[in-house]
Amino acid sequence: MTENNTPIGNIYISHRAIATVASQTALESYGVVGLAAKNLAEGIAQVLVKDPMMGIDVQYDGTTILIDLFIIIEYGTNIKMVATSVADSVKFMVERTIGIHVTSVNVHVRGLRISNTD
Repeated sequence: MTENNTPIGNIYISHRAIATVASQTALESYGVVGLAAKNLAEGIAQVLVKDPMMGIDVQYDGTTILIDLFIIIEYGTNIKMVATSVADSVKFMVERTIGIHVTSVNVHVRGLRISNTD
């Protein structure tokens, strides 16, 4: 939980809120077709429940945020360029929305998906 003290009280921001911002930003990026499960247990849980934290791991150490994204990229796109673009976009949007410095965004490409050519 992220905490920020203000003159009129405290502001608490959950890891889930940060993950939701990162998720929406990643999914809106060019070349990204989806988020992937971090591990087998999350993959099984994904079948049962739609979780906004699926494919995203957020760590907060008190001053900075570290984000791990697990994405699926469109086949035929430049993987390095898409991953770099996603990392930059997510870092910018989380810092702008949450107001806390993001140390790094690690992008893990879990697979490629071929779109329907019809």
